[in-house]
Amino acid sequence: METTLYIKNMVCDRCIKVVREELSKLGYMTSKVSLGEVVINSSDSPDLTAIRNVLLQNGFDLVDDKNSKLIENIKILVIHKIHHQSSELEKFSFSKYLSNEIGMNYSQLSSIFSSAEGITIEKFIIKQKIERVKELLTYDELTLSEIAYKLGYSSVQHLSNQFRQVTGLKPTFFKKLKENRRKPLDHLG
Repeated sequence: METTLYIKNMVCDRCIKVVREELSKLGYMTSKVSLGEVVINSSDSPDLTAIRNVLLQNGFDLVDDKNSKLIENIKILVIHKIHHQSSELEKFSFSKYLSNEIGMNYSQLSSIFSSAEGITIEKFIIKQKIERVKELLTYDELTLSEIAYKLGYSSVQHLSNQFRQVTGLKPTFFKKLKENRRKPLDHLG
């Protein structure tokens, strides 16, 4: 018997590894572990309380209702596109991308997301982009102009303005900080 579980805060390959290992320690075989989703093979129904407890200890949680699953899916798609794909985002439409991937009208997605999260999908995307900018500035391998292009900003000025609105700092000042103030992806929201 296969049971599919949806898991909140799985945002990277390390998360997949941790969830796979923790479920294995509980005695569960998994046929699929991906961002936000796990398929467990078990002859019995899995002990959701034990699974939830071990997930909570590692910064994750089970997603129970339909809207929560939808919101988690939106977050995973946005995070994956911004943080894990190397393609540039120039002229990229997140609204079309999310609608196509999820199979729902973007205005419906936006309404559900905003009512549950207290921010719009657009603001969530901006927060993710700014976190990616921080990461790229920390690596010091790309110019601000290259970063702006890579993340789909119309200009360096547009990136700088958004960066300052979110962080209170200019990108050049942030780059000079000894302790960069990056946040874990699962704490952005």
